[in-house]
Amino acid sequence: MSNPSQISPAKDAQMRVEIDRSLRHPVMFFFTSGAAWLAVSLVLGIIASAKTHSPTFLGECGIFQYGRSFPAHINTLIYGWGAQAGFGVMIWLMARFARQPSKNAGTILTAGHIWNLCVLIGTIGILAGHGTGKHWMQFPTFVWPVMLAAYAVIAVWSIVAFRCRKNNHVYISQWYLLGAIIWFPWVFLTANLYVNVFDVHPLMAAAINGWFRHALIFLFFTPIAIASAYYISAKVSGRAIYNYSYSIGGFWALAIVAPWAGMQTMMGSPIPVFLQYVGAAATMLVGVPLLAAGVNILKTASGQQETVAYSPSLRFSIAGVFGMLLLAFASLILAHPSAMRFTQFTIAGYGYDVLAIYGFFSMCMFGAIYFIVPRITRREWLSRRLIRTHFWFSIYGVLFIFLFCTLLGGFQQGAAQENYTQPWIQAVANTFPFTVGMTVAWCFVLYANFFFFVHLALMWLRLGRRSSHPTLLRREHSALGPHGPEGDIEELESAKA
Repeated sequence: MSNPSQISPAKDAQMRVEIDRSLRHPVMFFFTSGAAWLAVSLVLGIIASAKTHSPTFLGECGIFQYGRSFPAHINTLIYGWGAQAGFGVMIWLMARFARQPSKNAGTILTAGHIWNLCVLIGTIGILAGHGTGKHWMQFPTFVWPVMLAAYAVIAVWSIVAFRCRKNNHVYISQWYLLGAIIWFPWVFLTANLYVNVFDVHPLMAAAINGWFRHALIFLFFTPIAIASAYYISAKVSGRAIYNYSYSIGGFWALAIVAPWAGMQTMMGSPIPVFLQYVGAAATMLVGVPLLAAGVNILKTASGQQETVAYSPSLRFSIAGVFGMLLLAFASLILAHPSAMRFTQFTIAGYGYDVLAIYGFFSMCMFGAIYFIVPRITRREWLSRRLIRTHFWFSIYGVLFIFLFCTLLGGFQQGAAQENYTQPWIQAVANTFPFTVGMTVAWCFVLYANFFFFVHLALMWLRLGRRSSHPTLLRREHSALGPHGPEGDIEELESAKA
């Protein structure tokens, strides 16, 4: 393949246009259907949260019992929104790095429809009372093999599209994307075989389920989010990655430590003790690669306060990086055996999941979507006000849910459970104000994401505004040109290595 540095700027720009045109339909399908599932998940989350403090809410509707609405909320958030947003970002970035238009967009789009059909059938199955009862794996057991087959189509194309450039240099975002592509089927297949197929002791099945949740966070969602944040921070700021060696070290640290995390969720149960403490230690140590990546990305964008203030892509990505650093801190605190005494059976675990999937991963995906969509639709976002609303309502909502409702409320609930002199029902009563606050916060997040979905759907219909300037968060136009900088920032990264 020709060295990109020898390609004329006009030819390189035309190549990018061809890549964007070839992937417009599958990428926009993943983004738009994912945003629709996110709205559905938030509605179900509000219903489930309301049921915790008002059990008679929608009491006549059996499909909205807490035991059905809550798992439907979690699974649509993970597989409806999270996975599809990750797929869209993954295939676009891989094509951009390979400098090769897609010739299999129809195949990818078909796989996307099958994935969505699986999510729909699985959600209906949960609401109809046919869920498996296993956290993050509640879809009926016949669904997961079809989901794995649909993913295989997307993964095979992404691996085939992989290319090294410039003296076999592999960009840091490619490292993380390839890791996510390879790790997902290992984690997904292993967990489902041992939990849903093989005759495994229920205690070990529960331990594997805990491992699955953490592995999916750290080995799929986290690598895609970091890859996106690295790319956006370099692209929009016009800088090389601050330290390529640190970024590679962070990747391998994540690859070595993260697969051991998760079984601390069974702390105190009659499973091998070393599995419990290895899981706790690994979850705490995951903060090291997260911290390395976060500092590296922030140093790349340092001194660019004006760009962060103007650019929706960079603002959401940087917010996601701070969410990643907060996740590293939460992993260190909540996985410690002393803290688990108070948080193991409380709402703190739910808050940790929300922080990982929405406060970290989703914010990075929003940043990528605001960057990618104008390029593949050749339109600009209609309203900076809707983007600002999306940003601030999401930030305030997720921080309030994690810091106040689940973290503080979880410790207070755990302390009440440890107090054996009072009835256990008192522990439930102590969480009442926190669950009410969580319901209100989810309403704010739903408000933000409803308009995000509408905004995104209008862009897919090519109803965005025709403009030579990007939609910035302030009225003044920057000197970066249309759609932000389009220079080959990847080449800067390899020059820094």
